[in-house]
Amino acid sequence: MAGPLVGVRVVELASIGPGPHAGMMLADLGADVVRIVRPDDEVPGGTFTMRGRRIVRADLKAAEQQSAVRSLLDRADVLIEGFRPGVTERLGVGPQESLLRNPRLIYARMTGWGQYGPRAQLAGHDINYLSLTGALHAIGPASGPVPPLNLVGDYGGGSMLLMTGILAALYERERSGLGQVLDVAMVDGVSTLLQPVLELRARGRWNDQRANNVLDGAAPYYRTYPCSDGEFVAVGAIEPQFYAQLLAGLELSAISILDQNDRAQWPDIADAIAAVFRSRTRADWLARFAGTDACVTPVLTFAEAAGDPHLAARATLVAGPDGAEAAPAPRFSRTSTSTSTPSSSAAPAEVVSVLDVVEAWSGP
Repeated sequence: MAGPLVGVRVVELASIGPGPHAGMMLADLGADVVRIVRPDDEVPGGTFTMRGRRIVRADLKAAEQQSAVRSLLDRADVLIEGFRPGVTERLGVGPQESLLRNPRLIYARMTGWGQYGPRAQLAGHDINYLSLTGALHAIGPASGPVPPLNLVGDYGGGSMLLMTGILAALYERERSGLGQVLDVAMVDGVSTLLQPVLELRARGRWNDQRANNVLDGAAPYYRTYPCSDGEFVAVGAIEPQFYAQLLAGLELSAISILDQNDRAQWPDIADAIAAVFRSRTRADWLARFAGTDACVTPVLTFAEAAGDPHLAARATLVAGPDGAEAAPAPRFSRTSTSTSTPSSSAAPAEVVSVLDVVEAWSGP
C-alpha cells in the first residue's frame, strides 16, 4: 500500500474504540499494522475498522508466545495498547522492558482516564469521560444532557489525540533517535477539544445553562429546523453576511440583521424562522438556498449521506462489501493511498503467524 507512512511498523494489542480506529488510520496512511488478539478472540473478516491489518493470535501469558511478541516489538516502530494501567507490565511487555530492548519504540498507551489519577484503574466509556470534563453537561436541550454518539470521547478526544501523539513522537525520533511512552487519555483529549468553549466562558460569552449559548442550539441562526415533510435542515449562519442571506432566502425582511445577537429576541426570531421553514419541504428549501452562503444544509441519514453529490464527488463514502464506508483521509498530493476503494473491500483481515511477521520485519 502506498502512503506517507510506508515503512512504519505498528503493533496493536487488541482493544476496542480508539485503539483500533487509530490502527485503521495508520494503515490507511500506509503503515504496516499488525493486530495481536488472544487465541480465543473472534477475528473479524473485513470489518470497516479492521481494514489494512494483519492479525496475529498470541497468548501473552504463555512464555513462548510472549517471547515471540517481544521479538515483534523489537522490530516495531509503534505499539498501541488500550489496557488499564499496569496490565502490559504484568503481561511482560510493559514500556520499561520494551524500550530497553528497542529504544526507538513509540509506546502509545490509550486509556480514558490516563495512566495516573484517582480514576486511573476504574472502568469507563465515552459518556463518562464527557461527563467529567463538562462537555456532556453542555450538549443537549435544556431538559437534560444528550450523549453525542461516542464521537467526542472515543474518537475526537481519543484516537485523534492518539494519532497526534504517535506522529509527533515519530517526528521527534528523527532528531533524537529515541522512542518514548505516550500517556493518551480521553479526558485530556476532550478537554483539549473544549478549549475554544472554555475561552468563550472565560470571556463571559458562554454560560453553564444548557441550550442558552451561541453553539448549543439556542441561537436562531445555529440550530436545526423541521420542514413541512418532517425532514430537517441545519442552519449555521453565524457571520452577519451569512445571516443576511438566510433572512433573504426566507423572505424575512421584518427581522433586522442588527438584532442577530440580541439574546432577548432569540426566541421570537427562532419562532419566525421555524414557521417559514415549516411552510415548504426540505427539497424546496435546498433548491432555494442552492449556491448561496446562507449555510443551510440538509440533515441526512447515513443512507442519504452515501448518495450526497458533494460526498460522492470526493469519494468520501465508498461502497464496501458490507455497505458504504469512509475512504482514507486526509488526501495527499504525492503519497496518498487510493480513496476509490477502501482496503477492507479488497480482502478480509488476514490471520498470520507471529513468527512470519517477525521474519518479514527482520529486514532493513
